[in-house]
Amino acid sequence: QVQLQESGGGLVQAGDSLRLPCAASGRPFDYLAMGWFRQAPGKEREFVAAMHWISDITYYFDSVKGRFTMSRDMAKNTVHLQMNSLKCEDTAVYYCAAVYKPIVFRYSQADGYDYWGQGTQVTVSS
Repeated sequence: QVQLQESGGGLVQAGDSLRLPCAASGRPFDYLAMGWFRQAPGKEREFVAAMHWISDITYYFDSVKGRFTMSRDMAKNTVHLQMNSLKCEDTAVYYCAAVYKPIVFRYSQADGYDYWGQGTQVTVSS
C-alpha cells in the first residue's frame, strides 16, 4: 500500500507563489510514478504535473507550463509542486497521486493512478 499526504495549500493573491509537498510512504518508492491533479467546483479532476520517482523527466498541463515545477526530495520521500505566478483560475483542491509499476504511465489521466492523497485547498484571489 501507498499512503500520500499533501499539505501547503492556502489563500494567496494573484501573482504569489505556493509550494505543495506530498509525502509518500508504504512501499519502495523507486517504482512509483507520481502526479498532481486539481479539481475546481463544478469541474472534473484535471491533470497538472507528473513524474517518475527516480526520473527527472516531468510532464505539465499546458496552462501551468513555465509557472509550475514538480520535483522530488528523495531523502524525505516527498514530491513537491512549486507554483509561481498564480492566477485566479488556479483555484482548486490539489491532489497528489501515485501508481505503482505502471506498464504504461498514463500520466494525464486520473484513472491512470491507484493512490490519492486527501487534497489541499489552494485559493487565489485578486
